Amino acid sequence: METRSDIKHFIVENFMMGKNPDELTDSGSLLDLGIIDSTGVLELVGFLEEKFEISVEDDDLVPDNLDSIDNLVRFVDAKAAG
Repeated sequence: METRSDIKHFIVENFMMGKNPDELTDSGSLLDLGIIDSTGVLELVGFLEEKFEISVEDDDLVPDNLDSIDNLVRFVDAKAAG
């Protein structure tokens, strides 16, 4: 569960300034909710690579992997497992 809380904390601290953190749900689309944009995705990827010691390839940069907390946790867990 630490993966989920680390990701949530990063998103709240870096992308939700002036917004209500309660808007961030585990299944909500980060792009559709206006929480993150394309530049933010790159910042998020850098965080994931550094924090979880994974490599995010260009082919991984799809909404199924990066567009919600649930997707991010699933993606990081899969990458970490090899």
